[in-house]
Amino acid sequence: MKRLYAADQLPTIDPPAEGPEFLVVANRLPIDRDDSGDEPGWKTAPGGLVTGLAPVVRRASGAWIGWPGITDTDVDPFEHDGMHLVPVRLSSEDFQMYYEGFSNGTLWPLFHDVIAPPAFHRTWWDKYLEVNTRFAIRTAETAGKNATVWVHDYQLFLVPQLLRSMRPDVSIGFFLHIPFPPVELYSQLPWRSEILRGVQGADLIGFQRPTDAANFRRCVRKHSGFITKGDDITVTADPDLGTEEHITRAAHYPISVDTDALIELADTPAIQARAQEIRRELGNPDIVILGTDRMDYTKGLRHRLKAVHELLREGRLDKDKVTFVQIATPSRERLDHYKQIRTEVELAVGHTNGEFSGLHNQVIHYFHYSFPRDEMTAFYLAADVMLVTPLRDGMNLVAKEYTACRTDDSGALVLSEFAGAADQLTQAVLINPHDITELKNGIMRAVGMEVREQRRRMRPMRRRLKDETVHTWARSFLSDLAWIAGAEPVPLETAAISLDAARTGLDGTEVPGEVAGEVPGQGQAAESSEAPGQVPGEAPGQNSGGTAP
Repeated sequence: MKRLYAADQLPTIDPPAEGPEFLVVANRLPIDRDDSGDEPGWKTAPGGLVTGLAPVVRRASGAWIGWPGITDTDVDPFEHDGMHLVPVRLSSEDFQMYYEGFSNGTLWPLFHDVIAPPAFHRTWWDKYLEVNTRFAIRTAETAGKNATVWVHDYQLFLVPQLLRSMRPDVSIGFFLHIPFPPVELYSQLPWRSEILRGVQGADLIGFQRPTDAANFRRCVRKHSGFITKGDDITVTADPDLGTEEHITRAAHYPISVDTDALIELADTPAIQARAQEIRRELGNPDIVILGTDRMDYTKGLRHRLKAVHELLREGRLDKDKVTFVQIATPSRERLDHYKQIRTEVELAVGHTNGEFSGLHNQVIHYFHYSFPRDEMTAFYLAADVMLVTPLRDGMNLVAKEYTACRTDDSGALVLSEFAGAADQLTQAVLINPHDITELKNGIMRAVGMEVREQRRRMRPMRRRLKDETVHTWARSFLSDLAWIAGAEPVPLETAAISLDAARTGLDGTEVPGEVAGEVPGQGQAAESSEAPGQVPGEAPGQNSGGTAP
């Protein structure tokens, strides 16, 4: 079993004569394969991360490093949509063991409260270290002298320290889009010290919620023995890793959405007309309830369907007046836990429809595929009630997307207190999704909410989203990183994104890294941290699997 590589095991890499001064490093490049033309090409992928960072990469003449979404293929660096993209090669074995294995079979369940049991395999860890080293070397070879590097998410925990060992001149930020677990859960990880040491190579580590940052600092004190003071961690020198003592800051920077772009999209007459058409296609019910998620065991789909079934059985929801639309974007379909959740969800939908639907009305409309952004926006406008009820989520941008799109301040949001968005959207109907009775009561409160109360709740949430956007998130993190590292600030784009960009590049939640109905070599779309709006096949364009992300 391999541990972190010592400095003398890593190549010595000098800065290139001319290299970008700002780099984003993520599991996925911000692109998907585009086979619609005569020859295969690339198109910009949907995702909240792409929306927030692509303008910064363009303005700074920066680079984006990541996997292009196809296995066993060498792709040379190329320009796309004003960005310099630097592909990292993954083999089918890399994909299976690093991505499906350690990233999503070990870290993902462990970091989401062990809703599904994590698997600990030494061969997965070895491959995770190998691929992270490959990403770090690619970054070290690409970054200009004294560059700023922003690494994203749980697939690349080790990159900051590996990069610091090879290129001590660069400033390094890291952002975790998923929750960070309490020390009692994190301690189960056999490679707990290596993960902590890897990410502490960063100057600034960002989290979605204050509790995530606090959990991380507690784990550092217990398993690394480093001193923490407030948000700051004193990382001692390590001769083996070739690093000097430095301060790492661990703080929260909640990601958001491109509010102005969503408002512009929601105010488009064609989108508004489509929203009315959706209601007609659903049979013009009095109330439309909407849920849109990646098909993931963390999203609370089984609990939500159980609550709806019981409300129908009890007669509290009128089957002739209420319609529930559940969009479940395909996700990681080769993994057993994801196969199981799909089976359980579809059995529950069939059971409820079989018991309560009539010849001319269907109680639950279930879609196991993704929709384009325009269509998702129309669904947001058509829905009277939005259910965002994950059992654990880093942020969940679906909640913020729905709120931003409600330009008349109507609508009711039922939101899990275990989603990061609950920290900002405090006027939502907050519920504990593990408590089916509380979830049912929350749904009924939203269904029966008067328009006056809807607007009283929605207005302050929408005001906050206008102030706290994905662009202010990026500016805040990068400004703090420059100050902490004593580096030159990254040029930041402040102009609003265009409507066309909103249609193609915003979807909600995860980050490039969540790959669609993933069959290696097919290059399907990257998922977003949690919002499933624009994701072919599986992918979220969505989500907002965050991301997701």
